[in-house]
Amino acid sequence: MTTIGIIGAGHIGSQVARKAVELGYDVVISNSRGPETLQDLVAELGPKARAATSAEAAAAGDFAVVTVPLKNYKDVPVEPLAGKIVIDTNNYYWERDGHIPALDNGEATTSGMLQDHLPQSKVAKGFNHIMAKDITTDGAPAGTDNRRALATASDFPEAADLVTRLYDEFGFDTVNVGPLSESWRVERDRPAYVKRQNAAELKGNLAKAPRTI
Repeated sequence: MTTIGIIGAGHIGSQVARKAVELGYDVVISNSRGPETLQDLVAELGPKARAATSAEAAAAGDFAVVTVPLKNYKDVPVEPLAGKIVIDTNNYYWERDGHIPALDNGEATTSGMLQDHLPQSKVAKGFNHIMAKDITTDGAPAGTDNRRALATASDFPEAADLVTRLYDEFGFDTVNVGPLSESWRVERDRPAYVKRQNAAELKGNLAKAPRTI
């Protein structure tokens, strides 16, 4: 099975790790405080998971999930992620991150900022508009009536395809928003944000999203 490097062990990162291990993936997980602070989580996850530094997790993963506060995105290691697909869960909370004019003015997207920071990687939006607890509990088999849907966006079709496959394994349908320049449609405070919706409902909510809040 594939190894997933997870950079960030907060609510989303921990839940992605739990579901990934359940599905048979190997997980290498990191945080900003050091591997020794993750021993309880790793013990819970079992033998398919280990703690590491961010650089080690980035290097170990066949692909990576970046789930750090937006204000810390420039701390994400660049070189170990070169050539890899990176799933970005970031959201912009100005109360935490400080105001970023390019985001306030609708001139940039959070995932686009990470893509600029990782010019040799292939960034895709993922898991940003679902409550962390729902990642492990709200999935359903493919074909289930009213199956929950999640959105992705990427400038690279192969990155969006990987997110689509992972979503399906986690129990969710996918709506592809298009390039990263359109990923604002699923960001904070828009109609699709942290709302349970099937694919048709998600498409409708994406269509009516305002560019600025």
